[in-house]
Amino acid sequence: MIMASSFISVNIHFVFSTKKRQKLIEKAMRPRLWAYMGGIAKQNKMVAIAVGGTENHAHLLISIPAAISTSKAVQLIKSGSSKWIHEEFPRQSGFAWQMGYSAFSVSPKRVQSVIDYINNQEEHHKTKTFEEEYIAFLKSSGFEYDEKHLWG
Repeated sequence: MIMASSFISVNIHFVFSTKKRQKLIEKAMRPRLWAYMGGIAKQNKMVAIAVGGTENHAHLLISIPAAISTSKAVQLIKSGSSKWIHEEFPRQSGFAWQMGYSAFSVSPKRVQSVIDYINNQEEHHKTKTFEEEYIAFLKSSGFEYDEKHLWG
């Protein structure tokens, strides 16, 4: 049997921090930044399902089309949003995202729980630091890492 159509479901939970985890994403700018990142996704035929974070990191749940690689998706979002921050917030001239990122696949059944998690970042980080959160993600996903090289 030959399939007449292709059906693709690639949901990726991206996590990345500001360079050196500096607290540069001010509360007042976050809604605009998250919306802008979602716009970059849309402009590049991706769907931003949820975007959020705190003063030093971002979480994005993005549905990417088959024609865009994970690395290209995050590169478009990080570079575009960094450029926008420099243009819109000139006093943030030192802003930069960290070099690396993490990308976790999300099954359709887990999408809502990831949306809830991203939308609840402020509350979540009252009890857990970004570093603790990030290490927990790596461990639960089975990644091996050397903490000496983790933070760059």
